[in-house]
Amino acid sequence: MDGRILEEHTEYVVYAIHRILDQYKESRGAREREGAATTGRLPKSVILIGHSMGGFVARAATIHPHLRKSAVETILTLSSPHQSPPVALQPSLGHYYASINQEWRKGYEVQATHTGHYVSGPAISHVVVVSISGGYNDYQVRSKLESLDGIVPPTHGFMISSASMKNVWLSMEHQAILWCNQLVVQVSHTLLSLIDSRTGQPLSDTRQRLEIFTRMLRSGIPQSFNWKMQSQSSWSSHVPVKDVKDTAGSQVHTLFDCPSSVHWSDDGLERDLYIQTTTVTVLAMDGRRRWLDIEKLGSNGKSHFIFVTNLAPCSGVRIHLWPQKGKSSSGLPAGKRVLEVTSKMVQIPAGPAPRQIEPGSQTEQAPPSAVLHLGPEEMHGFRFLTISVAPRPTISGRPPPATSMAVGQFFNPDEGEIEFSPISMLLATHSHKDVLLKEDHPLAFNLSFAISLGLLPVIFSLKTAGCGIKDSGLLDEAGDMENTKLCKLRCFPPVALAWDPTSGLHVFPNLYSETLVVDSSPALWASTGTEKTTVLLLLDPHCSYKASIAVSVTTVASRFLLLYSSQIVGFSVAVILFALMRQAHARPIPSILKAVESNLKIPFPFLPFAVVPILVSLFFSFLTSQPFPPLFSFTILSMICYVFANGFVILLILVSQLVFYVAAYIHVLIKRRWQLWEGNFCFLFLQWFMNLSSKFFSLKVVRVLRANPLFIPISAAIVLSTFVHPALGLFILLLSHALCCHSSLCNSLTASIRSHERKKELSDYKSEGNYLSQQFTSKPGSPSKENSSSYGQTQEDTFHHRHGLLVLHLLAALMFVPSLISWLQRIGMHQSFPRFLDSFLCTCLILHGIFSSESLLNSSLPFPRILGQEVRLNFIYLIAGIYSYLSGLALEPYKVFYAMGAVGIISFAMSILQVWTGAPRFGRRRHWHRH
Repeated sequence: MDGRILEEHTEYVVYAIHRILDQYKESRGAREREGAATTGRLPKSVILIGHSMGGFVARAATIHPHLRKSAVETILTLSSPHQSPPVALQPSLGHYYASINQEWRKGYEVQATHTGHYVSGPAISHVVVVSISGGYNDYQVRSKLESLDGIVPPTHGFMISSASMKNVWLSMEHQAILWCNQLVVQVSHTLLSLIDSRTGQPLSDTRQRLEIFTRMLRSGIPQSFNWKMQSQSSWSSHVPVKDVKDTAGSQVHTLFDCPSSVHWSDDGLERDLYIQTTTVTVLAMDGRRRWLDIEKLGSNGKSHFIFVTNLAPCSGVRIHLWPQKGKSSSGLPAGKRVLEVTSKMVQIPAGPAPRQIEPGSQTEQAPPSAVLHLGPEEMHGFRFLTISVAPRPTISGRPPPATSMAVGQFFNPDEGEIEFSPISMLLATHSHKDVLLKEDHPLAFNLSFAISLGLLPVIFSLKTAGCGIKDSGLLDEAGDMENTKLCKLRCFPPVALAWDPTSGLHVFPNLYSETLVVDSSPALWASTGTEKTTVLLLLDPHCSYKASIAVSVTTVASRFLLLYSSQIVGFSVAVILFALMRQAHARPIPSILKAVESNLKIPFPFLPFAVVPILVSLFFSFLTSQPFPPLFSFTILSMICYVFANGFVILLILVSQLVFYVAAYIHVLIKRRWQLWEGNFCFLFLQWFMNLSSKFFSLKVVRVLRANPLFIPISAAIVLSTFVHPALGLFILLLSHALCCHSSLCNSLTASIRSHERKKELSDYKSEGNYLSQQFTSKPGSPSKENSSSYGQTQEDTFHHRHGLLVLHLLAALMFVPSLISWLQRIGMHQSFPRFLDSFLCTCLILHGIFSSESLLNSSLPFPRILGQEVRLNFIYLIAGIYSYLSGLALEPYKVFYAMGAVGIISFAMSILQVWTGAPRFGRRRHWHRH
């Protein structure tokens, strides 16, 4: 999480690539000198695989100016943030990310002059990038950040979730993606497929490499479940269609040939079954062929066919489309073709296989492992659909499944659509939302959640209510459990396939009670497309179910903070800047806590502060011709993030304020006790020691430093920020703020206590009738009531002002903590100076903290008047707050340092102008009197 460290790692990767390629050359030269025979070409490129930030470093190394040409052609990343860091807090890190991504965008463009003349082709057009995300279980890097959209064109790469990878089907944690066996095996086979067997070199053709990645990693399941809009090839990979001949000699129009070793002989019509209902069920491998009349069964809007099974395609089940009925394909007239659609069946992860309780007893239904969908366009021109099931003895090389199941159905997509509105999903946080699915329902239900499950995960529960045996409504609890066991013997376990436009596909097998969640970030400034999550629910139509959804508030809160942490950080800085604006405008200076609370008043000023930056962001989208985010949800979620940011800032203020008040009370108490000890031996000894130490303070150097108390903190903070680490300089600034706050608060409390004591003495004298004599016998040099009140108010204003700056700079220092931790871990290794951008911005923050005083708050800036009003520091805080708000919306919280740096430069310039123009010098306190 440090920009400088990433640059050093990039340079090391470039050196390592060159060293690896040179090692091949050196090894070959050594063998030739020894007289050994050498064949083949030397490798000229390497395949880079990067995990987490290593994936970004791999991309940065690919465009490094010192890297040899075409030394990297393939990059595979695992849980790597490509769009931006998970939480972009350091300015140099965010700038480095933006510069690398910009170079990648240019790298795929044709190089031309300003006049449009061709110079060269795309610089990195030979590079293919594939990003594998961990999905919703990866709490460190979200899928939105792992996307390659806008960086790598679709012709040169794509992102896929591990939950939708073929033979993987698992969402995994950030570190688990390195050792998960399913993923490691699939990735290893994919990388081996990239090697040309004839030359032993990686394939050079870009399209060929991308096709291999697509075939090896992507499943055939479509990326949406909109039945009405699906194309013919939505449920299958793009495999060319070709004509072949079957064993009988007739032409079979097929998408993909089953293995030639798999052949079933036609046993005659007596082995065929003619299905008269829209639902067909297979419970055993009986070697029969089921005929379904498409024209008859697909009427009344039931023009779609779906089929789920646990039988292996080709070896266990085959599906064909027939133009007319015939005993075999050889019995059809010439020119008539039979279309085999077995290859369109896609594999899905199956739950655990059922166990047989006793030998010879019936087992539970097997979970489906494959699904096939045929739309009306695909069945157009055909009259019959056949489902051929293999007999058990014909299966060779593998044991038959313990239980066989297959269910097919002609259905109407409109009958299976269920939409959960935002209101019903929000109400589910308090009560369950139940839906009853009666028997003979559609096999496939298309559930649409109006609020993305990435933001509002739901606990989806399914309970079998009946399966044609008994009426479960009349059963007691024990009978209900027995009914559930019986239904599991008749109905296959339900399966849910959740799809989200950001994170892709997620499969939930054996879905009886599961938290449905996808990893998406809906309603962001850069979000495009729908926010809805679509869930395809596959249920056995022979059973009735009671479905319910519930929303856990704690789960929603954790997902919300995970998805919108970058926004909340940027908004937190905006909240503090808005509060400082309130302090700069009001007199006397209110506390930073009161300033934040006053900005939360509804409708004003909360709505302008929360909505105006959103309108500005939409205006920028219009100017740059970018797609608009969903307006309603974008506004609502942004305001919720703003409320979260206010809560975080208030908590930070309360904790720091509590620490200061406790420390001040203890200090004042000890000081008063010290005064009571005057005259005893301990006090005399301490006084002697202080007199002895006064000789040290009488030195000229010490006197100069005491006369300029700001010299030491300024020098130390700037030196540490420039030559060591910016966070250390900010810590010095925080120490200076803390000392100033503590001193001012102690003085204010002391003045308040003295004023209270005088009031008590005056009341005592009044009661004794000696009030007038007390006026004449007061101690000389004691401050009057008015001066004491003015002094206390001045110290209180100083504390409130410094406390506000401390909270702002404390948040800035916390944003540098991840970079500081990385720097501390590298102590003893090669060290380098911080990036200039970080040091410069932190220096501006230091100048803001040191040279900002109450006298600057009322000073006007040398800018033109706006609406007849002078531009003061409160207006600068307002602009800086809006800019920080926009930075949070753009998920670029590191840009808030630009706003804070600009405020620091303006404050420093105003202090210099005050000195030059003879205005009140820095550090001179104004006294506001209450009349």
